Amino acid sequence: MSSVVQSVDWLAIAPPVIAALVGLAVLVADLFVGEARKPLLGWLAVTGLAAATLMLLPLLDADRSTFCLVGDPGVCSYTADRFTLVIQFLVLGGALLTALLSVTALKDADKRLPEGEYWFLFLSSVAGAALLPASRDLATLVVALEVASLPAFALVGLRHGDRKSSEAALKFFLSSVTATAVSLLGISFVYAATGTLHLTLVAERVQTVDGQLHTLAQTGVVLTLVGFAFKTAAVPFHFWVPDTYVGAPLPIAAYLSVIGKAVGFTGLILVTVVALPSYAEVWGPALAALAALTMTVGNVGALGQQAARAYSAVRLLAWSSVGQAGYLLVPIAAAAYSGDAEKSIGSTLAYALMYGAVNLGAFAVAALVGRTKALNRVSDYRGLYASSPLTALLLAFFLLCLAGLPPGIIGLFAKVTVFSAAVDAGLGWLAVVMAVNVVIALVYYLRWTALLFRAPDGEPAVHRVPVPLTAAIALTGVLGVVLSGAPQLILRFTATGLF
Repeated sequence: MSSVVQSVDWLAIAPPVIAALVGLAVLVADLFVGEARKPLLGWLAVTGLAAATLMLLPLLDADRSTFCLVGDPGVCSYTADRFTLVIQFLVLGGALLTALLSVTALKDADKRLPEGEYWFLFLSSVAGAALLPASRDLATLVVALEVASLPAFALVGLRHGDRKSSEAALKFFLSSVTATAVSLLGISFVYAATGTLHLTLVAERVQTVDGQLHTLAQTGVVLTLVGFAFKTAAVPFHFWVPDTYVGAPLPIAAYLSVIGKAVGFTGLILVTVVALPSYAEVWGPALAALAALTMTVGNVGALGQQAARAYSAVRLLAWSSVGQAGYLLVPIAAAAYSGDAEKSIGSTLAYALMYGAVNLGAFAVAALVGRTKALNRVSDYRGLYASSPLTALLLAFFLLCLAGLPPGIIGLFAKVTVFSAAVDAGLGWLAVVMAVNVVIALVYYLRWTALLFRAPDGEPAVHRVPVPLTAAIALTGVLGVVLSGAPQLILRFTATGLF
């Protein structure tokens, strides 16, 4: 008789486990640390995230799985393959940069943000986001999604006495819960049709579904996509984004713009390309339409932002992130039509890594300007070059990367990669829509960039840059410059052994 006791591959699950354990350590330490020493909790979180990121290195040359079926060791619930490691690197690296922004933000908040609760919730969300790409069954996928999402709701509304923050959290929570409920209904339909939750078994059994259950399976596919489309901020599930980003502490807005999207598109990839490739005729056109709609609405929304409006810089970045989500969806849709789905997904991962680095850099500069300009308007960036030349040059570089213009070569490279994925899959119309949207985006990115170098109104504000904020801006800047010099590094990293 075979044993039902499994051995756990602790090395494979180390990255999310370390994030979770450090979160618990912060929660316990918060009970015993005095107010004057609360900042130490932040540095404990930063150290823990750095350790979790480093634990990816021993996994680079391995394809490890654990929590497998006893009767079928090839069917597992957790797999640390190249796809998993790329997403975990994006999640943990992005979280580490966000933590550096948070150290300064918590110090500036003057006790309006409780540090112990903040770091516990943040690390819990990161643990869920790091678990999700390794999930290979629908139950683990949903648990990881909710572990990543539920603490994020609290983080958005954590600022004491801030009505704007509370309203943003409520809108985020209600819309997310609705999307999750619809997605769970879809998963239950898929389970009813196939009798399994493991993605590889779903892929096999869904092809031989009884004719009477075919409609049920198709409905399940569509409903399952809704929850993950919400996480990517795809239109029409995007309406929560601008208000949530404005109401949230700025580091959490940055976190949602990068790691929140990573959670969403990873779930989409696993559900569509891994579990339901035989239903490509259902999810392919749906994702292509979502991509076109999302990039158009996002870029038009960003274009309409008024420079003098309160929080217009954050709102512009919020609408921009919606537009960028549209670009991220293009290769996933292309995977339905392409003969090489792995190459298409590699394009999404390459774009996500580029977007994560430069978007976090833009938010880091926004956090710096927000320390002296509380309303964080686009017009507040006028003449930034006169007071902080290096900061202005880095923000200009980040914006040009997002626009896809030199010297932001990595942005141009990533957009060409996504564009070619659409063309290779025969989605010429989607490539045309993307080209039009890239032109629209150029207008608002260049308009903001030009403002940085204009003569300032009155005396230029002096921006004192704390060490953690300096580190975050410097890290994102160095990463963007290095990848612009050698963009092939990203494709080499994402194009092999994804599944």
